[in-house]
Amino acid sequence: MPEATTQTRVVALPEGELSLSWAAATDVGRRREVNQDAVLALYPLFIVADGMGGHIGGEIASASTIERLKAVAGKDDVTPKSIEKALARAVDDIGRHVDTTDDGTGTTVTGVYLDAAGDEPTWVTLNIGDSRVYLMRDDSLMQITTDHSVVQELIASGRLSPEEAENHPYGNVITRAVGPTESVTPDYVRLDVIDGDRFVICSDGLTKELTDYGILHFLLEHADPAEAVDAMLRAALENGGRDNVSIIVLNAHLSGVAGIDDDTAERPQVSQQTTPVQRPDVASANTSDAASAADAGSSTNAD
Repeated sequence: MPEATTQTRVVALPEGELSLSWAAATDVGRRREVNQDAVLALYPLFIVADGMGGHIGGEIASASTIERLKAVAGKDDVTPKSIEKALARAVDDIGRHVDTTDDGTGTTVTGVYLDAAGDEPTWVTLNIGDSRVYLMRDDSLMQITTDHSVVQELIASGRLSPEEAENHPYGNVITRAVGPTESVTPDYVRLDVIDGDRFVICSDGLTKELTDYGILHFLLEHADPAEAVDAMLRAALENGGRDNVSIIVLNAHLSGVAGIDDDTAERPQVSQQTTPVQRPDVASANTSDAASAADAGSSTNAD
């Protein structure tokens, strides 16, 4: 299992500073032969891509997407327009591998970036597919992105409950991806920057093995991003590791900014398919047995 390393950066704001720390890891899991996931953790852009299609088609799709977005992050010019141009180029890259890709080849692309260009910085999440962005605020966990999947459409239409969705036979079928025949326009959500924000960006290899409660548990247990990533990855593997697993944890702390009030700051809209997961009681929060925590947080989603 790879070990994550925490990286840091201090961002100057019009009034104060934003201290960022993050860590990322990706693992093939216990049942796959090839890791078709790819990650990008390069300020100001943090992305997970989960590829699909053929033996190496998905690997090509996710790697091409991450490489194109890496160029955007390197220029520090992250906007919806620059992201969509990069994704369009990735689609062209994927299509050039005619021997290994086809209409079924593609990748999810999910993540968050910091938009510090204006007077007030904001987070912007982006999503195509069923990888996810979670945000922890006030010891509560919220799923910010909405899955592009058959199951999510059934839930949204009222034809399926979240409990029924866990074992639905179409649980792995997504409705949007970055690929030769797909749209490259993500869904975006803009969020205020609040002191103490913690993001988790992950592929479904994590959410197949850990519930939202399990993810929250490990965030509460581990303040350091690398420790949180390692703990979640270890739990996902212990709970089956049925798919490739990719995780980024991003922490943010504001200092010297006048007028910050966590009690009155505007909160993000929460995706309709989830209810914010609240901090567990003291007894649960103080649990030190990682194996027990992993079991308590294990998911029963279909493989």
